[in-house]
Amino acid sequence: MLQELTITNFAIIDHLRLAPGEHFNVFTGETGAGKSIILDAISALVGERPGADVVRAGSERATVEGVFDVASMLPRVGQNGATPNANHVGHNDQSDATTGEPSSEAQNETLADILSDLGIEIEDGQLILAREIARTGRSVARVNGRAVPLASLQRITTHLIDIHGQSAHLAILRPDRHVYYLDRFANADDLREQVTRLVGEWRATRREYERLRRDEREIERRTELLRYQVDEITAARLIPGELDELERERRRLANAERLEELCAAIYGALAGDERDESPGALALLTTARRAMSDLLRQDDTLREQNETLDHAYYLLEEVTSATRAYQEEIAADPQRQAEVEERLDLIARLRRKYGATIEDILAFAEEAARELDELSHRDERAAELQRQEIALRRRIGALAGQLSARRLAAGEALAAAMERELDELNMRRARFQAQIARQPDSNGAPVAGADGAETSFAFSATGIDQVEFLIAPNPGEPFKPLARIASGGETSRLMLALKTILSNADATPILIFDEIDAGISGRSGQVVGEKLWALARTHQVLCVTHLPQIAAMGDDHFHVAKVIQGDRTTTEAQRLAPEQRIEEIGQMLGGASTRAARANATELIERAAEWKRAQTSAPTLTPS
Repeated sequence: MLQELTITNFAIIDHLRLAPGEHFNVFTGETGAGKSIILDAISALVGERPGADVVRAGSERATVEGVFDVASMLPRVGQNGATPNANHVGHNDQSDATTGEPSSEAQNETLADILSDLGIEIEDGQLILAREIARTGRSVARVNGRAVPLASLQRITTHLIDIHGQSAHLAILRPDRHVYYLDRFANADDLREQVTRLVGEWRATRREYERLRRDEREIERRTELLRYQVDEITAARLIPGELDELERERRRLANAERLEELCAAIYGALAGDERDESPGALALLTTARRAMSDLLRQDDTLREQNETLDHAYYLLEEVTSATRAYQEEIAADPQRQAEVEERLDLIARLRRKYGATIEDILAFAEEAARELDELSHRDERAAELQRQEIALRRRIGALAGQLSARRLAAGEALAAAMERELDELNMRRARFQAQIARQPDSNGAPVAGADGAETSFAFSATGIDQVEFLIAPNPGEPFKPLARIASGGETSRLMLALKTILSNADATPILIFDEIDAGISGRSGQVVGEKLWALARTHQVLCVTHLPQIAAMGDDHFHVAKVIQGDRTTTEAQRLAPEQRIEEIGQMLGGASTRAARANATELIERAAEWKRAQTSAPTLTPS
């Protein structure tokens, strides 16, 4: 559960600290007071990407921090934070409604798995998440004080919080989302993910097969080009590193005359010039060595210097020999110079065509040879891919058949559960149906029927079924798609009914509802409040509402208001005491604080308390 939420410099919030209750928390206040801003801050905390405009004017950064008690989610935590059992993951409807793709439904890892993977240990069962958004737009996410990538924060929070935003109810109107709702109810997410992985393999195999089977003339042209490229590079007999050596040799050959002159000068200075019989450094050193030898016979004080003198002589002698040898090698050789230039020109042409370095050229040749070999054996490879494609379709059919059978059974159970929930939400005698259709396709996935006969069906990443929720809100009417039937209030109730059913089936501990009462009358609001309170027996629920009937059902009531301090406006949230709560709900009922409004509010709160007591004495609600 969320134990504490701290928001600083976020939109019009200066500094706000909340400690929600364990069960049903309601937030009320005037429109624009900042109730939804609090939920926006929580959305940022769970990994949504807010813009830099959420940073309060005059501040450099906004921060949101949440302290969560996750001890109950890690019942057998060891030193590494691992827990062996947890098999269902919640999801964020808000992001799903935006992207249309499954978010964390595809994740099968547990919270303990994620924390262990990130090397984060839990102390005293507390998990502290923080998000900092700078005015520059950059943000930092932290878990227990440690900076983590945003994706890691999202992996964690998908196990903690399910946010149902003001527009999230629109997701139920989208048929492409219905299969995910049904699979969640059927506890079939894992099986669907197996199908998705197999379909991905099949698509990759199919793409490669089709690539091999494209126009034969194009393949022949490609084959000839590859053969030419491989032959050209092979004929060059390139050697890694030879380019630098060739460049050095070219410079040496191009400057041979000058290099020879310099060598002669060096040699003459060291060995002496025979033309003028002038002594060189070696001859002078020889004279010095003889004198030093005579000196040492008289006094050995300079014995160490004698060794240095000998060492200098040997070094100069080595330089003299090396210079003479180098001079003999660098004689002008026009033929060799032409060969080097030709070799460098060849390498330059290859570099322009195949890569910046010899290593890149050789890598290109290796890849071209591999493709050439593949094209040369494309018939065998195509046959192998075709066998793989058929085998994958059969595996897809087997798994998709199991998934479809589970969906058919779950569809009937979901319809019955939805009709019970809708009946309680004042949509009496409304009928609900999870329609599951298949499209026969001779090139599809073969599925065995009850009689053992196989029929092939078209398939996608979710299997062979097209799932769509239908409703007949009034007796005598045919089933029709939700988008064509449901009004705004009916859509909200449909989503709440579905949310109630699915939330009782998963372990996401915190549920957040932002104005789920949109389009709902006060009469239906009482039932909605009861549903939310029932959800709060097994989850921590935070709900922004404008209906007094829902507010009266809250276990903890927070009033959100704008406060002007000097020339700045900020949002504050206050937990209401019983008398303050009567005042707030009275104003929600009558618009003004009158004796009659307070009396009505008192009656509404007492009636809610009496209903709660009756429910509390009933058997405890547990997730199915």
